[in-house]
Amino acid sequence: MIETTTLNTGAKLPLFGLGTWQSKDEAEFKLSLRAALDAGYRLIDTAFVYQNEAFIGEILEEYIQSGKIKREELFITTKLPFTAHSPLDVAKCVELQLKMLRLDYVDLYLIHSPTGFKHQPDSYWPIIEDGLFANDTTPHIETWRELEKLYHSGKLRALGVSNFSAKQLQALYDAAEVKPTNLQVELHIYWPQEELRTLCNKLNMTLTAYAPLGSPGRKSSRPDGDWPEGDPLLEPIVTKLAEKYHKSAAQILLRHATQKGISVIPKSTNPKRIVENISIFDFKLSPEDMEELSGGIKNHIRLFLHEYSAHHPFYPLDDVDTSKLEKVVLHI
Repeated sequence: MIETTTLNTGAKLPLFGLGTWQSKDEAEFKLSLRAALDAGYRLIDTAFVYQNEAFIGEILEEYIQSGKIKREELFITTKLPFTAHSPLDVAKCVELQLKMLRLDYVDLYLIHSPTGFKHQPDSYWPIIEDGLFANDTTPHIETWRELEKLYHSGKLRALGVSNFSAKQLQALYDAAEVKPTNLQVELHIYWPQEELRTLCNKLNMTLTAYAPLGSPGRKSSRPDGDWPEGDPLLEPIVTKLAEKYHKSAAQILLRHATQKGISVIPKSTNPKRIVENISIFDFKLSPEDMEELSGGIKNHIRLFLHEYSAHHPFYPLDDVDTSKLEKVVLHI
């Protein structure tokens, strides 16, 4: 049984789900999504920029119409692309996403990034100027007001943000009528996000961790990007506990996060690994082992620098020296 945490709307957010970033191969992805649904996954996390919402919609419709799954059993999270922050674009983009997902509503909708960019006239593909995305500095609250309208219409059952800093999150929260209920950020044993965890607890918000395993395949998204080195799966503490509990290193890392009440969305297209990843609710790490995992890691590093947006005035990573980052265009 997958454990849950409660949103400020009263809805239950599963503490475990399927991440779908980089899942673009249609045949492979549909196979893996079916394997996940058959294994008990009910939280599916996607985004407009992942370019797979249409694949997900086809499989969800197949399972719902066949009676294998009821819509109310699913928890679907998707995100507003950074090229649709303009108030004129929000509703149009959401409608397009609902059409691709073949759904009347999504359970959780996030602003994907605090950094907005201008899009081309005939698509949501970003405009590139001097080799960089052209900035859109629409205030977050103006984008949020449009999402609030869609929340009140019932098309978006809960709202949140992704990749926001603590300062940005607090400012949005203070100005919002419909309070954000979830923050999705990079979070793993190298980067535990203690400041944001504390703020989310204060604001009665839930937290979702992307890259809880360190995202081993992250570099393939931008081979020319700035990628700090690190692999949580190979940490000695993790491998030691995997042997102790007769679990995989991935299962130890995922259980560590979920025992803290953090929702995790590891990505995999390997059916065997998909089943393995979800099999974490039949054991618990001892308090001593939880503490060792939380405090025994010497490497405190981000693995995602989002350097493609480092030129934006809303770039959220205050601890990163942007002058040392290569300015590259995101390959989406």
